[in-house]
Amino acid sequence: MTNPFEKIQQDNTVLSVNLNKIALLRNSRGRDFPSVTGFAQKTIDLGVKGITIHPRPDERHIRRQDARDLAELIAGYDDVELNIEGFPDAEFIKLIEETKPHQVTLVPDGLHQITSDHGWDLVNNLDDLKAACDALRPHAGRIAVFVDPGADLSNLPGICDRVELYTEAYAQAYDKAVEANDLDGDLLKDALKPYAKTAAQAQELGLNVNAGHDLDLQNLGRFLTIPGIEEVSIGHALTVEALHFGWSNVVHQYLGICSQSS
Repeated sequence: MTNPFEKIQQDNTVLSVNLNKIALLRNSRGRDFPSVTGFAQKTIDLGVKGITIHPRPDERHIRRQDARDLAELIAGYDDVELNIEGFPDAEFIKLIEETKPHQVTLVPDGLHQITSDHGWDLVNNLDDLKAACDALRPHAGRIAVFVDPGADLSNLPGICDRVELYTEAYAQAYDKAVEANDLDGDLLKDALKPYAKTAAQAQELGLNVNAGHDLDLQNLGRFLTIPGIEEVSIGHALTVEALHFGWSNVVHQYLGICSQSS
């Protein structure tokens, strides 16, 4: 029998498509259109090996039922993973117990936060993180913790399996470098340094590395010059780009970039 939590073996960075914005569009009209599971199926059919969702307590985009429906859909595939992100309160832990995703990514979001905007405080929150990971461990294939670039990860081995690098600062630096017409200058090189350092520390400690937040078709390739990025989670930018260029076209472009990673 196939182990539902068995790690996907992939030489290059895995693209995990975040479907939150599809759910947001659906919720604005009160019916199942566009369908979250329909877009998940379409995305999988295009060759994507990961689907990410981030249900929030107010269900303003992804609903808890979406998590259940996607878990059922993805259970039919041996080579596709479901990643559920969120703050590990009692309701989130219960949802993970029900859905048993391949990966859980713990994010320190506040109740009314619009989007994720910082990683965990790995000193003051360490005991709470450990308790949450212990509670989630029997119900998830692996656990990732959302971290800031430059964070000291030395206390994380034995608590989680991966870190996810919060990449907004890099994306902002990339935009400034574009404005300055200087993509090969110090601004972008300096922005990448703390990410490379944190990724290297993680790997030295036996932790794998994911990344996400504001990555897009323009800045992703440069970011993936950092060795050993296992997975990138991309949703908002991909959805906006798809409005311009079409879902299938944009997904294929992301898969092409990820295939060139080291």
